Amino acid sequence: MKNFDEQLDRLREGIDAIDAELVDLLRRRAQLTGQIGEIKAHTGMPVFVPEREATLIQRRRQQAMQLGVSADLIEDLLRRIMRESYHTQNNRYRCANSDIHRVTVIGGHGALGSVICSLFGKSGYSVSVIEKADWQKRETDELLARSQLVIVAVPINLTEKIIRQLGNLPADCILADITSIKVKPLQTMLEVHQGPVVGLHPMFGPDAPGMIKQVVVVCDGRMPEAYQWLLEQMTIWGAAVHHSSAQQHDQAMAYIQVMRHFSTFVYGAHLQEEGPDLNMLTVFSSPIYRLELAMVGRLFAQAPNLYADIIFANPENIALLKRFHKRYGDALEKLEAGDKASFIKQFLSIGQWFGDYAKKCLVDSKRLLLKADDDQMLR
Repeated sequence: MKNFDEQLDRLREGIDAIDAELVDLLRRRAQLTGQIGEIKAHTGMPVFVPEREATLIQRRRQQAMQLGVSADLIEDLLRRIMRESYHTQNNRYRCANSDIHRVTVIGGHGALGSVICSLFGKSGYSVSVIEKADWQKRETDELLARSQLVIVAVPINLTEKIIRQLGNLPADCILADITSIKVKPLQTMLEVHQGPVVGLHPMFGPDAPGMIKQVVVVCDGRMPEAYQWLLEQMTIWGAAVHHSSAQQHDQAMAYIQVMRHFSTFVYGAHLQEEGPDLNMLTVFSSPIYRLELAMVGRLFAQAPNLYADIIFANPENIALLKRFHKRYGDALEKLEAGDKASFIKQFLSIGQWFGDYAKKCLVDSKRLLLKADDDQMLR
């Protein structure tokens, strides 16, 4: 037994030494990626280059297979390492338009507004912030009068009201908003301001460190040539810019945001009324169900006004939610009638509608669950 203990000690010492080498290798890699970030900041190259990432991962996967190492393991490690390196590279970005001397963000001290201000600052723009208490100050009018880009980053329920106070912007000033609905804000901006107008929706939360690998939806308003530099700047920050009409955007958000948030709200309300022991539910749940429960709990750990604004912003979504309510009732009727055959038939029909996307979701969710469980996020 003593010999086995000694062997284990020697082997563990070897593992410790290799782990120490790995840490040092990561330090050296971080130094190189930092230098790359400096070059990209000077040249304006985007931090995230999809083709480069895909090629790097494929090469290392092939190397892993040749050496008898799990290719999936190597890919997981590389993606985590690269995500960290992208964040270390985003200390400074090239300025896409040095002629822009004043960017003003209304609501710039808010959660998402502060992210936007930080990105502009890292690109060398002079950024000013207007908050609620500033509207009574004469300096605010003077600031707006010399602004070349004004971004409205306030809660949805205040967006149109704030936009209507911006009727005296310079003719060449770009007016933009970053609200999660687009039809009404874009229409209001076009009515109030006769200069360049664009609607933006950054598809990420304030906890994101920046725009790397994030989608920003762009709804063109007026004079798109005047704000092309802004779209280029977001690309430099690492964003994937996606153009859409305001109507198409809001229709998509009804499914992506409104339906999901409202359904989660009702599920949470049902749990509250039923009163189960949440600890017991998590103990008895597999990782996928703990993840689903975590997503429900996550909603109620955040500001209710944010989600109320999203859900209540567009009354047209009520019809969609009523249709969902009816289909829920239809499914319940099948259950009450014991019509299992009808349930299975509809299940297969829905699966055919999802097609290959359902299979992709199965694979992706398995990978996600393995990573989450490794980190003890779901325990």
